[in-house]
Amino acid sequence: MSSPVLHPEAYTAIVELALQEDLGLEGSDLTASWVVPAQARASATILARRPGVLAGLPVALAVFNRVSPQIRCSPAAEDGAALEPGQLLLEIAGPARGILTGERTALNFLQRLSGVATLTRAFVNAVAGTPARITDTRKTTPGLRALEKHAVVLGGGVNHRFGLYDAVLIKENHAAAVGGVGAALRLARQGACEQGRRVRLMAEARNLDEVRSAAAADPDRILLDNMGLEELHQCVHFLRREAPQVEIEATGDVNLGNARQVAETGVDFISIGALTHSAPALNLSLLFSGA
Repeated sequence: MSSPVLHPEAYTAIVELALQEDLGLEGSDLTASWVVPAQARASATILARRPGVLAGLPVALAVFNRVSPQIRCSPAAEDGAALEPGQLLLEIAGPARGILTGERTALNFLQRLSGVATLTRAFVNAVAGTPARITDTRKTTPGLRALEKHAVVLGGGVNHRFGLYDAVLIKENHAAAVGGVGAALRLARQGACEQGRRVRLMAEARNLDEVRSAAAADPDRILLDNMGLEELHQCVHFLRREAPQVEIEATGDVNLGNARQVAETGVDFISIGALTHSAPALNLSLLFSGA
């Protein structure tokens, strides 16, 4: 299966900001410009140092292209590929100054996004053979949400809502402000109808009573929030019997050690904030192979 396409509009502006952060308003790489002759050319490779899942290759290519259109990049792998230590990801050739200037920014994107994809794949593998799918949250790095959510998909996960604008998610504080989760869902449905919009309505529930209240309002999905395994089983059983059309998601306090047990309760989705807020960067390196 081919990997999903990451459209340039998702990263072009981010690449500009990242390079400006590194080069300043004057666009200066003092070390490269003072140490490396302007006419020097070089070739380099980017290699994996640890096993993982590749993500962010188009962004890295955009970095080098923005630094110098004379830099030529030849990918040796594609986004979504499983990586082994020592595996070649990218061959680079062109002005040595440009390669050095773009090196850290390109690696920052590759390592961060590959880390997200790698952690996602670990969770996907942990629940393999169950109906549960791994999904992300809005706990993303500011400015990088589109890239990080794309990395989740490359790792085998699925995306939750992208922001506050494309779905309703009633959380604890929303419910507390209006008298309960059922009341909040009904108000949200009324607002959607008044604006003529069809958006997904979802709500968190902390116990079986809140699940009953939410189910009575017929949402698209109910999130079972921070429940133990026994309570998850009870809520899943209730919803399958009384509201089979409602999607069920487990959320909160799920890790690689308990993800399979949570999946085996019969939920449809497990949301993992750590996919994007705590994924360790994948260790990659760029090495010059000669001028």
